[in-house]
Amino acid sequence: MELTQLEYFMTVAQLEHMTLASKKLGITQPALSHAIAKLENEIGAPLFERNGRNIKLNRNGTMFSKWIGRALQNIENGLREIEEWSNPDTGVISLSYLNILGVELIPSLIRSYQLKYPKVRFELTQGNLGDIDEHLEQGFSDIMITSRESTLDNHHWKTIQNVPLYIVVPSQHRYADCSALSLAELSGEPFIGLKNNCGLKATIISRFRHTGFYLASAYEAEDLITVAGFIKSGLGVSVLPKTLGLMLDELVWIPIIDEGWYWEIGLKWREDHNISPVAKRFIAYVDTLHQENDRQNL
Repeated sequence: MELTQLEYFMTVAQLEHMTLASKKLGITQPALSHAIAKLENEIGAPLFERNGRNIKLNRNGTMFSKWIGRALQNIENGLREIEEWSNPDTGVISLSYLNILGVELIPSLIRSYQLKYPKVRFELTQGNLGDIDEHLEQGFSDIMITSRESTLDNHHWKTIQNVPLYIVVPSQHRYADCSALSLAELSGEPFIGLKNNCGLKATIISRFRHTGFYLASAYEAEDLITVAGFIKSGLGVSVLPKTLGLMLDELVWIPIIDEGWYWEIGLKWREDHNISPVAKRFIAYVDTLHQENDRQNL
C-alpha cells in the first residue's frame, strides 16, 4: 500500500466521480481506476459502489476513509512541523552547552541572534560535558558549545572565543599581591582540579603537558563554581576563566606569564548528521561574530 494510492482514494471519495478525480490528480482515468482496483485488492474488500463514471463509498469505504483522512492529515501536520522547525526565519535551534557558559556567553549569543531573527526559537540543554556530549551524539542537539579538546574526528568545529585563563588564589595567599605568575611558581601548591565531566579539564591538562608544572592535586570538583568555592575557603589554588559565574569575593585573579593559557570555546556539530537550514544560519552568524571580534582585536 502506497501513500499515492491513499491520496487517490481520498480524492475519488470526495468528488465521487472518476473523470473529475483523474483531472484533479493530473493522471488518466484508466490509471486512476487501476490504482483504486489495486488498493481494493490489497485490502481484500471493495470500497466503492460504482454506477458508470459515478462512484460512491460503500460501508467499507466509509470506515476506511475516516482513518485514512486522519492519517493523511497527521502526515501533513508532521511535514508542516518539520518545515517550521527547520525554516531559517521561524525554526528551532536545538543547542546544548556547558553549565558555566549559561551565565554570560549563551544569553548574549541568543539575545543578539534574536534581535536579528526574532521568530527563531532555541531549545536549550545545559549540563556537564558527558551529558551534553551524549545529547549531541544521540541527535537531540543540532549544535553544542564546548571546549575544543572535546572535539572528535567526526565533528565540525568553529571557534567562538578564546578566553584567557588565570591563576586563582584566595585573598590571603602568599601570591595574592603578584601582578603575574608562571605556572612553574605554583609547583607543589595544593591544586583544586576538575573531574572528567567538566569541559575545561581537557584544556588545562593539555596546557600542563607543555610546562614544568608539578600538579599536587588536593581535590577534584564536579564543576567550576565548586572549584571557585574551594579556593575561596583556602583549600588550594587553580586555573580558571574569568567569567561572571566564578568571580566570588576573596578570590584573586592573576594573569599567567606563560603563553597559550586560554580556553578555546566554540561550536561543535556532527559531520555525519544533517544540519537544518536554521542551524546552518546560526553557525554562519556566530562565525561572522568571531571574525569581527578578531579584526577588532588586531
